[in-house]
Amino acid sequence: MTDSIPGTPEHSLLGKPATYKSDYDASLLFPISRSGKREEIGLTGSLPFFGVDIWNAYEVSWLNLRGKPQVAIAAITVPADSPNIIESKSFKLYLNSFNQTRLAGTDALISLLQADLSAGFGAAVQVKVTTPDQFEKLAMHELQGHLLDRLDIEVDSYTPNPALLNANFDDAPVEETLISHLLKSNCLVTGQPDWGSVQIHYVGPQIDQEKLLQYLIGFRDHNEFHEQCVERIFVDILRQCKPQKLSVYARYTRRGGLDINPWRSNFSSGQGPDNRRNGRQ
Repeated sequence: MTDSIPGTPEHSLLGKPATYKSDYDASLLFPISRSGKREEIGLTGSLPFFGVDIWNAYEVSWLNLRGKPQVAIAAITVPADSPNIIESKSFKLYLNSFNQTRLAGTDALISLLQADLSAGFGAAVQVKVTTPDQFEKLAMHELQGHLLDRLDIEVDSYTPNPALLNANFDDAPVEETLISHLLKSNCLVTGQPDWGSVQIHYVGPQIDQEKLLQYLIGFRDHNEFHEQCVERIFVDILRQCKPQKLSVYARYTRRGGLDINPWRSNFSSGQGPDNRRNGRQ
């Protein structure tokens, strides 16, 4: 690793010219501690959720031992309690460093990815590689739930405002799943737009849907990484609406051949999210 102590985004390659290495170099990965942003939203000690971040890498290529290029799609599953995230541009540069690297096969690729990424994230990650002969088995899937975007609301604020969120605490609890395709945030350093769809599943007092949609649209001018946005949404809903159970799942569109899909939940079943890509991915 370039730095055994996770740095800050300003010290990474984000927003700076970069030379693309085409020979394997694990030191390109740049870890960033999760703790700073979690402290900002009041998360210290035990986390109120578990979950994963699912990275899909669509531009994975290497050479076989005879020098012939190989291509694949990789899915990397990272536990939410890992101490670090990986800055996404460094992740892309790292993957590109395999382009002129000879490997014995997909098992060798998976072994390197698991070792390097586990070191970077600070926790064991899962890696699945899909080769071209399996591409036709990859299905698409849309997030399921009641569409918030149908609501004809007025919006005049584009920064997250948890005070907008409220719920009906007088009636019996409900269980419902709500979705929106209007999530947009911006890269913490470069300001480039990150587009996503979000699914909110909860059990508890019924959440005011119009206010929830206004709140979600409020991320439109907000600068934060994908993982941090989802954790902010989870914590704000948990505090303001007080559901007994809650999960928040976002599917972000890819940039640089990578998409990041964070999921946070406190449902006791612990059933993980579906990694089938949606129409915008």
